[in-house]
Amino acid sequence: MAEIVDAERAEAFDYELPESAVAQHPVEPRDSARLLVAAPGHQVEHRTVAELDRILRPGDLVVVNDTKVLAARLQLRKETGGAVEVLLLEPTGRPGQWHALVRPGRRVAAGTVLFHDGTAMATVGEVLSGGRRLVDLAADAVDVAGEVPLPPYIHEPLADPDRYQTVFARRLGSVAAPTAGLHLTDELLDRLAERGIGVERVDLRVGLGTFRPITVERVADHHMHAERYAVTAGAWRRIQEADRVVAIGTTVVRTLESVAATGLLEDDTSLFIRRGFDWRVVDVLLTNFHVPRSSLLVLVDAFIGDRWRELYRVALAEGYRFLSFGDAMLVERTAGSRRNGR
Repeated sequence: MAEIVDAERAEAFDYELPESAVAQHPVEPRDSARLLVAAPGHQVEHRTVAELDRILRPGDLVVVNDTKVLAARLQLRKETGGAVEVLLLEPTGRPGQWHALVRPGRRVAAGTVLFHDGTAMATVGEVLSGGRRLVDLAADAVDVAGEVPLPPYIHEPLADPDRYQTVFARRLGSVAAPTAGLHLTDELLDRLAERGIGVERVDLRVGLGTFRPITVERVADHHMHAERYAVTAGAWRRIQEADRVVAIGTTVVRTLESVAATGLLEDDTSLFIRRGFDWRVVDVLLTNFHVPRSSLLVLVDAFIGDRWRELYRVALAEGYRFLSFGDAMLVERTAGSRRNGR
């Protein structure tokens, strides 16, 4: 008998994720990552991302997020020598000023100046909601002292920092990578074009809130963070005209569905996609395997329903690698979550 799950409860999005299943390094080449393909009503297929041009159809439109990850982690010191880590979250709009996380925050009073190799790099300001701080940076602080931040479940340094950037990254501003896009290569994008499969770019500046677990009992009570997105008018026209829209990652999903819901090509979005969502744009999703009890997993549930549990069980049993540097799955939206107006 199929298990009965209340998708309104956060505990419905728990699953056992062994530490051994969490990928610590990306595979080489990028598109050799495994791809679990699960079309509705069909058996699961075990492929690789390199085969995407043969899996998709001519007339499909692949949409990627071309945001670039900022070197947002700064390892600095107080004048007394104490180590302080500053993790930049988003600019406030005032030149050089950011919302940031400061660790250890309790030991850093407002007005504290932080240094790198004896040069002042940052001044820590007041405490904000959610443990954030205002931080004013020197003009060259990111260039001099910044490092690309890896997710906390990655415990080993990355030999090549560019492997945490997509090959099409160009718009600097994210503090985390749109990880589904890490699998694509220039050669694969060329093969998609040769097959009559288009590629469009959008921009969503990924924030750390994307990976924050749901800590409330009811999913609907989860506070969704806001992220900045932008889509050009030409890209949006081609997206609307496409036979099928294939989103590379959940950040693309949130961007496209936010534009459809608001009519705004550029804005901040706090859209929380969960069960019962009225889909307007996305037909197919390529996405990594996500952290338990996360808003990303709730989005996948909205897209394909309870089937994600079966697919995750298969992936774990077959040795797929999970999370940011892991493998991926390709799924079509279930018939019950219809695309409005198509």
